[in-house]
Amino acid sequence: MTPRAATLIGLTAILMWSLLSVLTVATGKIPAFQLAAMTFAIGALVAFASFLFRPASFHALKQPLVAWVVGVGGLFGYHALYFLALRFAPPAEAGLLNYLWPLLIVLFSSLLPGERLAPHHIIGALLGLAGTVLLFAGNGASFAPGQIPGLAAAFVAAFVWAAYSVMSRKLKAVPTDAVAGFCLATALLAALMHGVVETTVWPETLGQWLAIMALGVGPVGAAFFVWDIGMKRGDIRVLGAASYATPLLSTAFLILAGFAQPTATIAIAAILIAGGGLIAAKDLVWRKEPSP
Repeated sequence: MTPRAATLIGLTAILMWSLLSVLTVATGKIPAFQLAAMTFAIGALVAFASFLFRPASFHALKQPLVAWVVGVGGLFGYHALYFLALRFAPPAEAGLLNYLWPLLIVLFSSLLPGERLAPHHIIGALLGLAGTVLLFAGNGASFAPGQIPGLAAAFVAAFVWAAYSVMSRKLKAVPTDAVAGFCLATALLAALMHGVVETTVWPETLGQWLAIMALGVGPVGAAFFVWDIGMKRGDIRVLGAASYATPLLSTAFLILAGFAQPTATIAIAAILIAGGGLIAAKDLVWRKEPSP
């Protein structure tokens, strides 16, 4: 697999994650950790079902402890912190701090062997950040003293996801099939947290069940597998900068579903984020792939 192909595969995770908000809204009022447990379990089960046709894939679950710590710590740690952020801070403010992770991925990538940050990578990431700030500011984001615990959780969550993504590159020898085990462990931990802090609420309609299934198959399932491929074999700097498209596309899907209204602020944010992504990805778009 060439780096370009792996990067394009990784980009599909951004598209799937952009459906997270609209599908989550469609699930109704299911508690956060319960929803995480259900969707991660679905994602894991779909992956394990594919192992039945590829029996050798079960060997991917036999990994060193460090791989499990990074994998489960990244998936469960990030989602637990983000849910905590949403509990103590409004979504706009929490989302604004949480979306530092694309910039952090771009910056952290410079610590990897053989990786070098060029000016266009940094410019593209900063333009994406500016567009994201504008997008959330247009939704009324503001900071109040009582929100500090939630804001701190969102800030730490950004570092956790960026660290997980970049460390995946360091653990390049760990096969992507191992993500199935990380998802299952995350589902079990989320179920444990649900039992401690939440009251179970089951879906009331077929539409809500279908939304949960879609979440488990896509944004909380396949997305983590293709992201793993992109992080391990693709251009990590391009993927980091391009990730700023997630909140923009998410807003677009909410508008199409009737949950949000289009505004001039969203249009300007779109220009900044799209422009930043193109600048960061100029090597991918315009440079010929070297021969293997």
